[in-house]
Amino acid sequence: MIITVGGLAGSGTTTAADVLSKKLDIPFVSAGNIFRDMAKEKGMSLLEFSKFAEDNTAIDIELDKRQVEIAKKSENLILEGRLSAHFVDADLRIWLLAPLYIRAERVCNRESKSMEQAEEEIRIREESEALRYLDIHNIDINNLDIYDLILNTKRFDPVSISKIILTTLKVI
Repeated sequence: MIITVGGLAGSGTTTAADVLSKKLDIPFVSAGNIFRDMAKEKGMSLLEFSKFAEDNTAIDIELDKRQVEIAKKSENLILEGRLSAHFVDADLRIWLLAPLYIRAERVCNRESKSMEQAEEEIRIREESEALRYLDIHNIDINNLDIYDLILNTKRFDPVSISKIILTTLKVI
């Protein structure tokens, strides 16, 4: 079974994928980790590589290609990434969302930033990514039609989110 988990920064995708992976006893791969590996391969810090990727569409294309290759080699996998559902033939495609203030609160707690800084960085990042996704892949990140399950994580903790997903898996 292949499951993709996508969502914007701070929506809880990595945490949900990790909890779900443990409950289902199947591996999970994060597109963010693949991106970090690519940075190491280039001998760059994550920040340097992110800047490099802004002007180099080959980076996004390579990231997507690596996700597809990993999924092809896997019988059971949870793949976490914003665009994973668009490139991988998944049995269940999940999109997690939450209001900006909730996502910013999670980011500021995780990264020791102020709420204002977290909100501003999220807005800038999301605008940049939305333009890149549209330009490179012709994907409108705000069009959620591809997803089987869309879940607002505002009121749910990671264990509750995994229970909702597990219940969904029973009916598909």
